[in-house]
Order: sequence, then structure tokens, then C-alpha cells
Amino acid sequence: MGKYWIAFVANKSLSGGLFLLYVIVTSIGIYLSQKSIVSFLLLLASLLILYFLQFPDKVKWAAALVILGVVLPFAASHGQSYQSYMDVAVMVGIYVAMALGLNIVVGMAGLLDLGFIAFFALGAYTYGIFTTSQASHFMPFGHYPLSGASFWMFILIGCLFGALFGVLLGIPVLRVKGDYLAMVTLGFGEIVRIVFNNLDKPINITNGAMGISSIAPPELFGIRFIYPSQFYYVVLVLLLIVIYMVRRLERSKMGRAWKAVRENEIAAQAMGIPLVKTKLAAFAIGASFSGAMGVVFAAKQAFVDPTSFTYLESTTILVMVLLGGMGSVPGVILGASIITILNLQVLTEVTNWLNQLSMSGVLKIPDALSPAKMQRFIFGLLLIVFALYRSKGLLPAKNMHYDLEKLARRTHSMDAVPAAGETNKG
Repeated sequence: MGKYWIAFVANKSLSGGLFLLYVIVTSIGIYLSQKSIVSFLLLLASLLILYFLQFPDKVKWAAALVILGVVLPFAASHGQSYQSYMDVAVMVGIYVAMALGLNIVVGMAGLLDLGFIAFFALGAYTYGIFTTSQASHFMPFGHYPLSGASFWMFILIGCLFGALFGVLLGIPVLRVKGDYLAMVTLGFGEIVRIVFNNLDKPINITNGAMGISSIAPPELFGIRFIYPSQFYYVVLVLLLIVIYMVRRLERSKMGRAWKAVRENEIAAQAMGIPLVKTKLAAFAIGASFSGAMGVVFAAKQAFVDPTSFTYLESTTILVMVLLGGMGSVPGVILGASIITILNLQVLTEVTNWLNQLSMSGVLKIPDALSPAKMQRFIFGLLLIVFALYRSKGLLPAKNMHYDLEKLARRTHSMDAVPAAGETNKG
């Protein structure tokens, strides 16, 4: 089977034609059906197929942008479930961006963070407070609520707040590692959630456990973003920026320093890598992505409360990183997509289908055993299976391979230049 797949992938004309046919068929399936989860998932699977095809990276990126930016929205727009499809796609984009941020901390730098959802909460509450009347309770200047036009500015503010608190978290935990680091970050996440839950006295800043509602939707050129189909393009653009930045960081000097610290801190320090600067950079950059997506989440939901930022959410994001492959950007994207779609769509649809069978008397299933209520059990089972049989994740991280002969020729030519200069000078 492996030989046939290699031969198929090597034949670019054949693989490209069949891939195009696959995208067309799945798009027609979504277009003609009122609601087809299978067609929706199959069309998204085309991105995974595209990853394995042997085309130049620019061609793959162009094809992926066409599928996500044109084909998917157009195919889904002719059914009653259009906004439902787009809502799932928006949440996938949000969680993928967050998982990529956590991948910098956990996957690249090797710093186990169990309180990552706190930065998400900071971004969400920052936008929620200032675009509602909550800010007027404690701000001595300005007029509140701010309009939805400030959303674009708050994306940058969410990044800065996330990075700031990432550094504040990183400073006290530089002396600990492993299990102790996990406990400290877990405590930080719980502290942030509890503070937001109780910050309604003596001054009502977060409205406590009641949460903040009626958050202003984003505005651009007089257009209000109130539908998931509108947020879809916002999240898509932000996700592309995040992926580009993570890929650039992975191949930069800082990215190599993170991996060196992950493998052996003592050896990294002996090579001249500053541990404090490197670790703080990982915390700050990873947290900035989470803070920005928190702003998007608050604007999309138009409501935030402390129950959206529990420890369970932090572990869910960590599961995304572990499932996809720590340190692997494509793997994390795949892991976050699978977990989010499984949680928001697949398990819900299976539960509805089983409920219909129960109501018709075909099959009787206890309510406590419905897939929607057993999602944590299913996630745990998935982790056990992958830990046993796929311990490095679905798409493990790949180290960059260098052409040794090319490097040797380059080194030789660089050494030859000053020598020739000295000869000419003599």
C-alpha cells in the first residue's frame, strides 16, 4: 500500500486532478444538502490531504486559501445550516490560534503551562469591560461603552495584555520546572478566574458570577459583525497571521533557543543561551496569541462569564497540542481542529441522532450515557490510545534537514574570501 501511495503522490498531475475532483464532489455535497456533517468534515479533510501532496509550499498555501476563503463559505451558504457551519469554523480558528500559542510554551520551550486559559480570559474581559457600561463604574475619565469600531484596536491591546501577564507569570516561575511549574501555572489560572468571579465588590468591575452581557459587536466601515459568517473572515485573517509568525519564530534563532532549552537547560546555558530571556519570550509570545483570541471570543459571544475560563478549558487546549504533536505546527492545527469539531459538532449530532432513535422506540439509551455528556470520557480514551500507539502525536514534529555538502561548500567559500583578500593585500 505504501508503494502505491508514494507512486500516486509522485505523479503530480494525477494527484492534483484527483484532489481537485475530491474538493468539487465534497463541495457539491454541502451545496445540495440542507445539513451534511459528513460533507462538511470531508471538505475540511481536503486540507489534510493537501498537506501530504508533493506540491510546492506556495501552491499548497494558495489552494488552502481558496478552499477556506471561497469554496467552503460559498458551498455552505446555500443551506439552512450556513451560520452553524461558520460558527464551528470560527471556534476552530480561535482554538487553533490558542493551541499554537500554547505550543510555543509547551511544545517548543518545554514549559508545562496548565493555566493558559487565563490569558484568554484577560483578553475577553478587557474588551467586554470597555465596550459595556462596566468601565463607567471605575474609570474616572472617558465615555463608555466604547463603540464596536474599537474592536480592531482591542485585538492589539489583548496581545499586549496577554504578553504583559505572560511575563508577570514567567518571572516567579523561572526557578521551578516540571511538576512544580505545572502547579504554579495551574494556580495562576485559577487565581485569574476567581478574581474575575469576585471582582464585583466593592467596585463592580467584572459583574462577578453574572458575567458581562451586551458586548458591542465589531464594526468596520459602518458594517456590524453579528453573524458567524462575518467573524469567519476575521478569524481566518488572524489565524493566517498567527501561523506565519509561529513558522517564522520556529525557524529563527529564538526558536532554536527554545528547542535547546527544552532538550537540556544546562547544555543550552553552556552554549550561551540566556535562559531568563528565552523563557520569558516564550511565555509572552504564547500568551499574546491567547489574549488576542479572547477579544474575538468576547465580541463573537457578546457575553463573558468566569465559567468559560475554567481549568478544564486549559487542559482541553493542552490535549490539542498533545494529540497533534508537541512542537509540530501542522500537528497542533490538526489536533485543535479534531478536538473542537468533535466537541462542538460530531458528539452533539450523534447525541441528537441517538435521541431521535430513543424517541421513536428503535433504541433506548440512558441519558447519562449520551455522547455529549461523555465527551471528557471520550477525550480521555483518545489520549490513552494515542499515548500507547502514537505517543508523538498525529503529525510529529520534524527537525529541519540541512544539505551537509552545500553547507560545506558555503563554509569553504566563506573561508576562502578573507584568504584571497590577504593574498591581494600582500
